[in-house]
Amino acid sequence: MKKIVLLLLGFATLAFGVKIKDISNVVGVRDNQLIGYGLVVGLNGTGDGTSSTFTLQSLANMLQTMNVKVDPDDIKSKNVAAVVVTAKLPSFARQGDRVDLTISSIGDAKSIEGGTLLLTPLKGVDGKIYALGQGSVTIGGKNGRGGGDKNHATAGTVPLGATIERDVSYDLNNKKRAVLSLKTSNFQNAIAIQDILNRFFKKPVAAAVDPRTIKLNKPDDMSMVEFLATLQELSIDFSRKQKIVIDERTGTIVAGIDITVEPVMITHRDITIKIETADELPPTDDANMRLDEDVSIGLNSNVVKTSKEGSTVANIARSLQKLGAEPKDIISILEAMKKAGAIQADLEII
Repeated sequence: MKKIVLLLLGFATLAFGVKIKDISNVVGVRDNQLIGYGLVVGLNGTGDGTSSTFTLQSLANMLQTMNVKVDPDDIKSKNVAAVVVTAKLPSFARQGDRVDLTISSIGDAKSIEGGTLLLTPLKGVDGKIYALGQGSVTIGGKNGRGGGDKNHATAGTVPLGATIERDVSYDLNNKKRAVLSLKTSNFQNAIAIQDILNRFFKKPVAAAVDPRTIKLNKPDDMSMVEFLATLQELSIDFSRKQKIVIDERTGTIVAGIDITVEPVMITHRDITIKIETADELPPTDDANMRLDEDVSIGLNSNVVKTSKEGSTVANIARSLQKLGAEPKDIISILEAMKKAGAIQADLEII
């Protein structure tokens, strides 16, 4: 039976100390996505077949640049695979810096393991070339990035396989103003950042304009780099809304350990959940009834009852698992509890 994985996030309260740099970004300071089309060669008969005509045409074009003229219809090699190459151009990257490449087959290749990516230009959204990639393709993990048998891995990486050829200019040092963008919109966090910055620098350097945006004015006696480096290390009392995240594909549930469930009764197939506010359960002669933290489990009747007020998602999920409930059943029960109003935290299914 597939087991459910319950990850409990130990939030004692909804507010805790966190550095500003962990919950915000400086607008304009970010990674940029690069993409290119290339060929992986040196495969042991696991490359694209003759049905991938674009691979044969690409190989013929490449050979022609080397003064080798060949008709694509005459190429029968299965040692070549057409791939899409992607990379991230880090903020403030400079010429000569190296970044990792991700290689993904777009033809009918069985595997690109052991191949070599030929020189591939990587372009940004503006169509300009920002990096050149080349190198040996590696397949990480036992089953490879393509999943399944390692011999059928159709995706891999080239560690540090791209060299930056063009800078993304951003004159941060000469700026007098900047903008912080919170990763999650929250009025309290925006005001908390505004207040702590103004107190720390002893002047109105920050102003929250909405629940996600804080405008900054650097002090005259500091450079913008010094200003941002200092403010990002400051901590605030971070408010986070309670959330339950469910991955239906893997059966994983991530929940705060203190997310409570209000009194409710739910019947799902042969499982009954009854949440009461009683301090103690009534006496029972059922030898199979046992106390599991705040939850009593009746194995014969498939009934879950709470014995204390303030039952949590954590102990209910554990108890259901001990009853032998399938992951899909536990997820359905949590969804029903949310719809019934027994769970106040947000429920996000991915």
